[in-house]
This record gives sequence, structure tokens and C-alpha cells, in this order.
Amino acid sequence: MFTGIVEELGEVTAVENLDDASRFRLRGPVVTDGAKHGDSIAVNGVCLTVVEHEGDEFTADVMAETLNRSSLGALTVGSRVNLERPTAVGARLGGHIVQGHVDGTGQVLERKPSENWEIVKVSLPADLARYVVEKGSITVDGISLTVVEASPDYFTVSLIPTTLDLTTLGHKQPGDPVNLEVDIVAKYVERLLAGTQGAGK
Repeated sequence: MFTGIVEELGEVTAVENLDDASRFRLRGPVVTDGAKHGDSIAVNGVCLTVVEHEGDEFTADVMAETLNRSSLGALTVGSRVNLERPTAVGARLGGHIVQGHVDGTGQVLERKPSENWEIVKVSLPADLARYVVEKGSITVDGISLTVVEASPDYFTVSLIPTTLDLTTLGHKQPGDPVNLEVDIVAKYVERLLAGTQGAGK
């Protein structure tokens, strides 16, 4: 489990395209400290497994399903990525509960800079809109954010300077893809309510 609090801005150092997968090598001095084979690291909000670890770099295999359902397939050598290790039991939950299971992708539609923050507008797939509410939580490229405005086909978030400086959202431009993970609590509530309604028939 993750919390959506990005630990560092890493970099893709190599990409190997396989028949039905890709192998990425990524640099991240913070997240690789003490890392070992089999550990999990979230890369732009996608939970990946460490295959190899050497120095401040690690490799991870990404299967076709993940490449198709996330923006990882668009990564190239030099791409910057948000990195986070799983939260430790008993640690503070700084963001919200994040699984690292991407629900879909959106696109940055617009950026509105202000003196002390920036509003970013992101497109929202129709099948995810019902899970996104104003002042609720959403994960964008692995970053736990609060929704400012929620519409049927887009949402906005307000980014403070720290988020702009230390994550990929400080560099994303209109048209760039982002990974989205909605609040898991909303999905469980929907499923439970559906089961309750079905039981009453």
C-alpha cells in the first residue's frame, strides 16, 4: 500500500522492449536505499516489482496489460517519474490509501498559474467520473491530490510549489498523459450498495 506522497523525482535510464512486455531501468537514490529483489516501488502511481538493484538504479518488468492501461508505455530514456516506496505499518498516512493499481489515464488539459499555486485541469474517463467528488482524493501519476472541481469529463487540482518542484506535475504540459487511480473506498462502497440492492429484490 502507498499513500501518494512522492519520495523523489526519478529518471528512466533504459527501456528494453520485449515481445509482450517492457523492462525499465530507473534511477532513484532514495527509493533504492535498502531495496532488494521482490520489493515494490510505485512508478508514476503504478506498483512495480524490483527485478534487479544496483547502486541507485533498479529494473522492473512491465507487462502488456499495464502498458496498455497506464501511461508507462510512453516513457522513454530521460523521462522523469514519481517514485514512492510502500508505506510502513504504523507510519503516518500522509496522503490517502493508494494501491498502485491504475484505473485509467487522463490528459492534462490546462494549466493556470497563480502567485502561490497552480490549477491543473485533467480529463476524466467517463467510467471513472462517478468516483470523483469535490474535496475528495484522487491519485494523479502517483500523487495524492484533493479534487477542487469535479465535472463529468474533467477535474481540477490545486498544486502548491512543493508539488510543482518535486513531482512530474511541475513539468507536464497540455496533452501529456497521466495515470489516474480513484479512491478505493468509493469503489468498495459502490460494490457493497449494489449487493445490498440486489439482496432486496
